[in-house]
Amino acid sequence: MTRLRRKALVALFLFTLFIFGAMMGLRTLKPSDGFSDLAPGMDFIGERTDRRRPDVKDVVASPGQFHMGSSDTKVVFTKSDRDYSIFYDVHIFYYLWYGSPSMDNKYIHWDHVLVPHWDPKIAASHAQGKHVPPDDIASSFYPELGPYSSRDPKVLESHMSQIEAAAAGVLVLSWYPPGVADDHGEPTEDLVPAVMDAAHRHSIKVAFHIQPYKGRTDQSMHDNIKYIIDKYGKHGAFYRFRSSTGRVLPLFYVYDSYLTPPESWAELLTTKGSHSIRGTPYDGVFVALIVEERHKHDIQASGFDGIYTYFASNGFSFGSSHQNWKAIKSFCDANNLLFIPSVGPGYVDTAVRPWNNHNTRNRVNGRYYETSLQAALSVRPEIVTITSFNQWHEGTQIEKAVPKKTVTRLYLDYQPNQPDHYLELTRQWAENFNKEKDKWLM
Repeated sequence: MTRLRRKALVALFLFTLFIFGAMMGLRTLKPSDGFSDLAPGMDFIGERTDRRRPDVKDVVASPGQFHMGSSDTKVVFTKSDRDYSIFYDVHIFYYLWYGSPSMDNKYIHWDHVLVPHWDPKIAASHAQGKHVPPDDIASSFYPELGPYSSRDPKVLESHMSQIEAAAAGVLVLSWYPPGVADDHGEPTEDLVPAVMDAAHRHSIKVAFHIQPYKGRTDQSMHDNIKYIIDKYGKHGAFYRFRSSTGRVLPLFYVYDSYLTPPESWAELLTTKGSHSIRGTPYDGVFVALIVEERHKHDIQASGFDGIYTYFASNGFSFGSSHQNWKAIKSFCDANNLLFIPSVGPGYVDTAVRPWNNHNTRNRVNGRYYETSLQAALSVRPEIVTITSFNQWHEGTQIEKAVPKKTVTRLYLDYQPNQPDHYLELTRQWAENFNKEKDKWLM
């Protein structure tokens, strides 16, 4: 009898272990419903060109369902061993806020504070303070380049080479106006010309991801758009998108667009607005962030041209949940809006928000990324965005990472795969995306 009881207990233990493992797997790969406590962002609240490198003055624009003009979506390079392409309908979010003592006299962002939870009882149970680079950085992964400076020309060149290797044709630059920065960083607008030049050398285009700086309004946005177009509009790397009317317009992503009410956006983005940019030299394609379901109606009323989802944590928000993309795409199709889903390789921000492990999404050696990419392709978008190239705080980067162990830290890495694993996966899916688009058009 004792032996039978022991066997029964062992069987029960193994069964419980199996159920736990299965649930963890589903948590990684399946979407969940509803909106989480906190946005995981750092702010709280069709044909080939000739086989040559394109002329730097060539305009590269993506055709769209909302934008039906025909134009190049890719460029094909010839190397000694093979041909390879980069695709201008694959956009990747890029951050310029990192600093190191060799270039900036101090570490910037790598030493990010551990953000306390808003509930003092929960905050008390987690670590506080700041990270101390170079061995202790504000990321769960460790970059192959080390805790670098975004001002380093060698870093910029490496980044553009990696983005080119990933076949992403448009770098979406996180942007603040001159003299303005995020809460933990320094102004970076003076670095934009170097980014544009470096991107241009690799035939990569640059679009702007306008951040929710303090005091951002529809009027200040008018000034921002004018500044960007006046300063960078003639640069060979400046990205433009071909509209349904045949106009080739700059494309802007507007992060946390919901912070400004629709009636204010309408003053800027509708033809009858008091300071409308429509039909002026500063017109563009403006893409708003959807977090909650109700935002889609606000986005339409605001006069935006499209919707993107940004967050790489599937199930975190309505917009970032793969299961909702079909419905969002249908809404966009019915209202002449562009739907741009955002996909990422995983999510882990506990190096800066130690209490937020419930929003972690494990990479599963790339399977999470592939699940996200497949979900995006299933709704037949015109553009896919990648979150991100180098948002190291939130663990969404596809930039090369390496194993790292110190006395106090054991970093995550891409093993058993190589440091360029997610660059390679991105290229494979970019190529597949464009093959699928050819079929859709047929």
